[in-house]
Amino acid sequence: MSFENKHKAKQYWDENIKLVLSLLSIWAFVSFGCGILFVDILNEISFMGFKLGFWFAQQGSIYVFLLLILIYVKKSNTLDQKYGVDE
Repeated sequence: MSFENKHKAKQYWDENIKLVLSLLSIWAFVSFGCGILFVDILNEISFMGFKLGFWFAQQGSIYVFLLLILIYVKKSNTLDQKYGVDE
């Protein structure tokens, strides 16, 4: 990865870290919040025959994590193109 100057490199990494932290906070909310903290409230809702809180704890957080990986790949490629460090 080669940047034009240090300022561009800092901007790139600032945006990249911001993206990673925002996606990790979403994942933490879904896995910890929906699977543990709000499980009693969510269990009042049925989803595909299962209580929603149980579903989030068992499968939902994994699906959200996979979706967040796809989002990161797309946004990371866009960020690479923006700063001219794409392949």
